Amino acid sequence: MTPAVPTTPAPATAATAAAMAAAGRLARQLADPHTVWPGGRPDGPRAWPQSLAGGAAGIALLHIERARTGHGDWDTVHTWLTAAVQGDVSAAANANLYFGAPALAYLLHRATTGTAGRYRGVLERLDAATLTLTRNRLTAAHRRINLAERPPMEEFDLIQGLSGLGAHHLSRHPHHEITHDVLAYLVRLTEPLPGPAGLPAWWMDVAPTGAPHVDHPGGHGNFGLAHGIGSALAVLSLALLHGVHVPGTTGAIERICAWTDQWRQGENTAPWWPGYISMQQAADRHVHPALRPRPSWCYGISGSARAQQLAGLALNDPQRVQTAENAILATLRDPRQLDTLPETGLCHGMAGLLHAAWRTATETGNTQITAELPRLTDRLITTLDRSSHTDPELLDGAAGTALALHTLATGHAPPPAWDAFLALA
Repeated sequence: MTPAVPTTPAPATAATAAAMAAAGRLARQLADPHTVWPGGRPDGPRAWPQSLAGGAAGIALLHIERARTGHGDWDTVHTWLTAAVQGDVSAAANANLYFGAPALAYLLHRATTGTAGRYRGVLERLDAATLTLTRNRLTAAHRRINLAERPPMEEFDLIQGLSGLGAHHLSRHPHHEITHDVLAYLVRLTEPLPGPAGLPAWWMDVAPTGAPHVDHPGGHGNFGLAHGIGSALAVLSLALLHGVHVPGTTGAIERICAWTDQWRQGENTAPWWPGYISMQQAADRHVHPALRPRPSWCYGISGSARAQQLAGLALNDPQRVQTAENAILATLRDPRQLDTLPETGLCHGMAGLLHAAWRTATETGNTQITAELPRLTDRLITTLDRSSHTDPELLDGAAGTALALHTLATGHAPPPAWDAFLALA
């Protein structure tokens, strides 16, 4: 099955124009690394230049996308790519889609498609490093499964693990052997392991932080798109939708969906999924409504509903697609849910909801969702205008917000999709 051709009409002209103006304003503010970071580089735990989440690499992605769609210039792109490759590029065991050689390969794949191959030589070297890294990560993951041990979060999640590397390989070279190998691993990840009845194979023996904690003595089951099984669900579904068939993929998607269906909350017209569940909740078979996550990309509706929609499309299950779209629509219409997202960014804020809703609506031509986008756009821009300072980074800051607004305004995200790193496309 191939992805649907976008059929949703663009939002109201006023909202489109406002989004384009806001995206352009943010992009201009982020044009020069020396202005963005007068000290030479940002501060913080994810501020390395080659970090897609918080460094120069992430801001480069904004400028690449604007240049590819005719709204930016390639000189600015080159400036930011130069900033992103400062220092030694990491291809260590902890490199991932969001950091190091894979992150830069992800960027240069997109830059190369818009520059007649200007960066092809560098990209090939980054490809080689990323292939070696991925093979090593796969070897370790299969060794863990052979020992019937529970997975660590960094093995399979989107940000640190093999779901993220799979998203990159699926975008970069969908029919390459490494892509098939990662998908085969994700299938195997869902196959039962020995242990307590009712716990899926992806149940982790750690807390949601990724480390053991006394508050989670039995570990947890994670639904999120950033750190949970939602990432594997989205990548496996995208593979089928793009015609990449690996034995067992359908069964793996069905196993994940059976578990998420078991824990789906709310009415059919306004469903939601937990961000994660504890061992006690699993034993009680109950999630208190107060534990409903914010409708963010990382753990909430923005990510979980899109993953469910992709699964429904991959399985040819119109009811699942409808349920997912109902979840997004109900959230967009619920002021109480919107009030829980005061931030503007992709990961935890309104930009993530806006872009996930745009992707969801565009996929199937859902005009009801599309009709709600101008109101959220206005809310996001108003918040930006009232803010005295916005972090420049991609995942939680201005670069990601600008990308969401730019995509809404243009109504187009040309392949290779910039938002593959979010497992939204």
